[in-house]
Amino acid sequence: MTQTDEEVAVLLCTFNGGRFLSAQLKSLLQQVNVSIRIHASDDGSRDDTLKTLDDSGSPDVPLCLRHGPGNGATQNFLWLICDSTISAGYFAYADQDDAWDADKLSRAIGQLAACDNRLPALYCARTRSVSETGKVIGLSPVFCRSPSFANALVHNIGGGNTMVMNQAARELLVMAGRVDVPAHDWWTYLLISGAGGKVIYDPEPCLSYRQHANNQIGANTGFRRRIARYRDAFGGRNRLWNERNITALEKNIELLTPESRKILKVFRESRSGCLLQRLSGVKDAGLYAQTFSGNLGLFFASLLKKI
Repeated sequence: MTQTDEEVAVLLCTFNGGRFLSAQLKSLLQQVNVSIRIHASDDGSRDDTLKTLDDSGSPDVPLCLRHGPGNGATQNFLWLICDSTISAGYFAYADQDDAWDADKLSRAIGQLAACDNRLPALYCARTRSVSETGKVIGLSPVFCRSPSFANALVHNIGGGNTMVMNQAARELLVMAGRVDVPAHDWWTYLLISGAGGKVIYDPEPCLSYRQHANNQIGANTGFRRRIARYRDAFGGRNRLWNERNITALEKNIELLTPESRKILKVFRESRSGCLLQRLSGVKDAGLYAQTFSGNLGLFFASLLKKI
């Protein structure tokens, strides 16, 4: 691939990330066949994060540093993506502690460029999990079912650290504004799929996702992690998260397609209905997860009024 004429805005959010930040910045500087500008938003770091950012960048890869809203990673990312002073042909979220493959952006843009640029388009991919020292410890699951709004309502297929989007997708997020949602990446998948945009899922890993004690979410791999997530879900966490997502979507109902509005209405109304209404609501809305265990969890969550 030849170098793209469109600059990529890399939206990097940081908070006390000095321990692994240098490796991530090095991987950003080594991206091939793309022109990038790094927009870093720091949420009040007290370690050497700011110094690391000040010392980074190059004439070929400028780095613009700003102070974030100080309200957590989700709001920091939404603040960056909605910042009208940032302009580019493509936009990519970046975490502070990963290491990107050198062709991460060029691969994403190669697929996004094939889409109609008048429509929102989002790229996401698998990740490889690595230890603090960089040792590969696993891969994220392969998702084989098509991305859709009916899937996005109950399952986020794309980690924010893998996401790249076109201008139309970014403009959609700007129109929605800084909503109160559990996660910026899940919201991105929800809004773009709900608005009838194109969502591309790449089954090939595009980065090394570093696992450590301070991960905000962490990889959904390993028996203990999955058990912990099911415990949290059946404890009511997912129901509260869904409530926040539904509220944000309803505030932006005009951005959704008529079909997505119907699905959202069925989902919202069935969640608080009787057992039969809850179970039939999943079917009527066409909701589905990407894995057998995920769909089993969806059934039991509906059964127990935890969705």
